[in-house]
Amino acid sequence: MPPNLRRRHATREPKRRFIIYCEGRNTEPAYFRALQRHCSSVLIEIEPVGVGGEPFTVAGKAVERAQELGLIPNDCARATDSFEEKDEVWAVFDRDVHEKFHNAVQKCQSNRVRVGRSNPCFELWLILHHEDYDKSDGRHAVQTRCQQVCTGYDKDRAKTPCCANLMAHVDAAIKRAEGQLARRKNDGEEFGCPSTTVGRLVQAILEAAKKSGRN
Repeated sequence: MPPNLRRRHATREPKRRFIIYCEGRNTEPAYFRALQRHCSSVLIEIEPVGVGGEPFTVAGKAVERAQELGLIPNDCARATDSFEEKDEVWAVFDRDVHEKFHNAVQKCQSNRVRVGRSNPCFELWLILHHEDYDKSDGRHAVQTRCQQVCTGYDKDRAKTPCCANLMAHVDAAIKRAEGQLARRKNDGEEFGCPSTTVGRLVQAILEAAKKSGRN
């Protein structure tokens, strides 16, 4: 049979992969595991840094992973053209009162690692699934409000919210987060308190899942 008449086998591109390094071992992983179930056509690899995982440490580990995957070109090598080129490495961490926060952001931005930053903390992103929280409160006040609106969350007992319930409100949370960011920019303090860019990570995952058409 002529080669051009042979039956061609259908091919599928590998699933997009998002590798997420984060500070916490409870709340952030619980949220992204729920998002993985919601967006099954992408791969979400969660790497909680845990104890001692302040932003600069999280950034360092994320950059190391990006280097291992060949995502960071240098004088001796170029970024890979293989499956890993479709990977995205993200560092998710809080502003809070960390001294090296800005150094962590700069380290990521200089090494093709994307940043999901929350000011003051990740719980702000959870609240935005329920309401437009736009108060310049500190971490403790934000966590208290999160406990009031997110079923299951307990800041004192390290209990995580029922993140599966949040998935129905993701689009609203993204819109509220972008509104916050726009207001902070208008205020002259981009990424000031309160604000979060975690919605941009979630949006990237949702778009990848939609593009794959396999969700």
